[in-house]
Amino acid sequence: MIDVNDLRKGVTFELDGGLFKVLEYSHNKPGRGNATIRIKARNLLTGTTLERTFISGAQVQDVRLEFHNAQYLYTDGDLYYFMDVETFEQYPIKHDVLEDVAGFLKEEMEVKLTFYNNDPIDIELPTTVDLKVVEAEIAVKGDTATGVTKRVKVETGAYVDVPYFVSQGDTIRVDTRSGSYVTRVMS
Repeated sequence: MIDVNDLRKGVTFELDGGLFKVLEYSHNKPGRGNATIRIKARNLLTGTTLERTFISGAQVQDVRLEFHNAQYLYTDGDLYYFMDVETFEQYPIKHDVLEDVAGFLKEEMEVKLTFYNNDPIDIELPTTVDLKVVEAEIAVKGDTATGVTKRVKVETGAYVDVPYFVSQGDTIRVDTRSGSYVTRVMS
């Protein structure tokens, strides 16, 4: 058992027969009374999200997870296929489970697969990924001096807010945890 005060973004726990990963966490301490912990979590088995409030001191069941290095292979409809780099076994994971990170997956990318009871349930991406910009508005001279941003489409189909000087054909580095622009990468 783990205390709900120890729940943070990325922590996995078991509750009411479901396996959940914390997406958002907030701790509220009113002037009087017990603190409350509010979380938003995704059920890793079904892909649904849950919002729940706990009273400070409550406990949830912790889980034992295994991690394997894997390589992203391809997408087939609603399934994403990964290959364990040691055993060469292939594992499918549903889009519902990966929807917030699916836009940053590139073929042959190395990821960390999370297993629960010998079943793959989640992935962990590298902190940053370099992606090529395939669609971008053209910057107008003078607009680049300010902190103006624009939305561009990258090779994986995801959209990222970038500074105005980034153009089509550039390669940018994106933080996979937040989906935010980090820097332009020189080729």
